[in-house]
Amino acid sequence: MTTDPRKNATEATRKAHAALAARLPLADDTDFARAERGLLRRTGEVAVLPAEAPETVNPSLWRQARLNALHGLYEVTDGVYQVRGYDLANITFVRGADGWIVVDPLTAAETAAAALATLRAHFADERPVTAVIYTHCHVDHFAGIRGVVTDEQVASGAVRVIGPEGFLEHAVSENVIAGTAMSRRALYMYGLMLPKDERGHVDTGLGRQVAGGTWGLVPPTETVRETGTELLVDGVRMVFQVTPGTEAPAEMNFLLPEHRALCLAENCTAVQHNLYTPRGAEVRDALAWSGYIDEALRVYAPAADVVFASHHWPRWGEEEIGPYLTKQRDAYRYLHDQAMRLANEGLVAAEIAEELELPPGLADEFFLRDYYGTVNHNAKAVYQKYLGWFDANPAHLHPLPQVEAARRYVAYMGGADAVLARAREDFAAGDYRWVAEVVNHVVFADPSNEHARLLQADTLEQLGYQAESGPWRDFYLTGAQELRQGTPNAPGLRTPLQPDVLRGMPGSMLLDFLAVRLDGPRAATRALGLTLRFADAGTAHHVELSHGTLHHAQGTDGANVVSLDRATLARLADDPSLLEAALADGSVTASAQGTDDLRELLSLLVTFDLFFPVIEP
Repeated sequence: MTTDPRKNATEATRKAHAALAARLPLADDTDFARAERGLLRRTGEVAVLPAEAPETVNPSLWRQARLNALHGLYEVTDGVYQVRGYDLANITFVRGADGWIVVDPLTAAETAAAALATLRAHFADERPVTAVIYTHCHVDHFAGIRGVVTDEQVASGAVRVIGPEGFLEHAVSENVIAGTAMSRRALYMYGLMLPKDERGHVDTGLGRQVAGGTWGLVPPTETVRETGTELLVDGVRMVFQVTPGTEAPAEMNFLLPEHRALCLAENCTAVQHNLYTPRGAEVRDALAWSGYIDEALRVYAPAADVVFASHHWPRWGEEEIGPYLTKQRDAYRYLHDQAMRLANEGLVAAEIAEELELPPGLADEFFLRDYYGTVNHNAKAVYQKYLGWFDANPAHLHPLPQVEAARRYVAYMGGADAVLARAREDFAAGDYRWVAEVVNHVVFADPSNEHARLLQADTLEQLGYQAESGPWRDFYLTGAQELRQGTPNAPGLRTPLQPDVLRGMPGSMLLDFLAVRLDGPRAATRALGLTLRFADAGTAHHVELSHGTLHHAQGTDGANVVSLDRATLARLADDPSLLEAALADGSVTASAQGTDDLRELLSLLVTFDLFFPVIEP
């Protein structure tokens, strides 16, 4: 049996935990009462986590994990119910005149179906789902839809699918152009390769963990474009607030006036959220986010007795709703304004992140703690949005690449042995942030240096144990695991475009993705032009290869034509050897020149493997 290489918490980590526990009212059980209010039904035992945190888990994150472990069917208010704890997000059910309105059908068909079964078992109600509401375009809020409805029900009009403007574009695009890099980083952010225990993944902060299973994408049949839009959905009046550029590029809140209930999507939850998500995505707009919360506070909250969201638990009554929304609004505005104040005083991103703290009244609210987003990386996100990666110091304008710089740093510091000797002293003193920075140079200068790898792993592990943020913990611990075990070796494993993604993707977006996969240096001396007709989309695109770039324009048709569907092109891009069979079975039809040009284009595409190195060169 292999000995577990993971370590226990050091004395420095235990002291850091004790200091944080002394500052926070961890014994306050108000949120536990909120999280259990309205419980109607459990399925299975709750994972009862002891009140006292293990020494290997930040005590504040442990408190959040205990709350997220509570699961079951809950009543938000009469006619509005949530199933929590089955997935990363919540699924909400609103009783309609003829059936059930489903809000945010989770990540996987399996978890969504289980949630619907729990609802029906409790109410002995077999009425159909009549509508699905997508509050926003992140996968944990739409991909389980086939667990609650079928394509046939949507196509027939029996089920309405309603989403915010831009939903389909952003649901498809966010994971395409940077899809492989984002997926690799998500393995770190959500601890998907870690054991689920007190020295591994504990909680994401936003929820317990990302659900596995079958995911899909059914496009909306109706789009909400403007704030104030009112729809009658299965007899239920819904008033929408459109909030683009907040937690997601396409997002919306909604009020249920007759229920006096306000859904805040993922714009206000029981965590400080990400202005920049470590898995990678466009930076979010803190100023706009604060403004939309202010609008909700002024326009919609006075008509609500309860506010609920697509994660965590609701807030009831004016005495809770007002302060909750006010402080959420103020936190994002404070992060924005103070980061830019400091930037205009000459501080750069890392300096701003070290100096900026939320003030009293905000910092002491559990729903603004660093469980998911953090003040530290959100401050950097504000700087990035306005000023980008460059801090204006010319020494940083054209630095050496990481491996070359690492080799020179190690040489300047007297060689690897000298660096590691001093780093071990700093590790013993609990100076883990500095050790991680220094030993990283040794690992990148010589990734075969086992002493450096193991010291770096031990260091990242302690940083993970200390992290209040679930994603930070998972990043650190995944890094430690890969330093000890090596980068996972699965040649050819990649993230292919899902059929539902292809169906929702216009041909132009697919061609943009292929342009990213073009090996520019190899293609630089090649030139070709052909027309691709996508039979399934009913569109034609003239494609031109020029100076290592791929251009396309819709609606232009020529003699050099290749006809196929988008899924076939995606398969051929992954495996060009399939072209001959596709020509033989008729899934590709082309002139002789069109065949040659397509074959040449496919030969110039690269394939992205999922497990590229992260923690080593």
